[in-house]
Amino acid sequence: MSQVRKTVAAPDKLAILKQYLVDKTPISVLCDQHGLQPSQIYYWQAQLFEHGASVFERKPGRKGRPKEDPKDRRITQLETHLAQKDAKLVQKNEVIAELMEDNVRSKKANGEL
Repeated sequence: MSQVRKTVAAPDKLAILKQYLVDKTPISVLCDQHGLQPSQIYYWQAQLFEHGASVFERKPGRKGRPKEDPKDRRITQLETHLAQKDAKLVQKNEVIAELMEDNVRSKKANGEL
């Protein structure tokens, strides 16, 4: 007399493992509820821990972070460069204004103005 092999769907396996690992349901209770052998649950647990990392791996063809367009990168570089040039120009104008102010003070002190 042969026994009929029981097929358990993947979501059900995961639910049973969750009951065992997270909810701490005794394995004997799970086996009685679902008509399983303890070795089957232990096997599923081993499979989960061996292959669980694949869930977090990036798969080819899957969209991750969108790739930056070379034009956008160049625009960003140019904007940064322009901002640096603007900052230098502001600093230069401040220095010139300071020097002009000192020059006017000197001329006033010498009576030239």
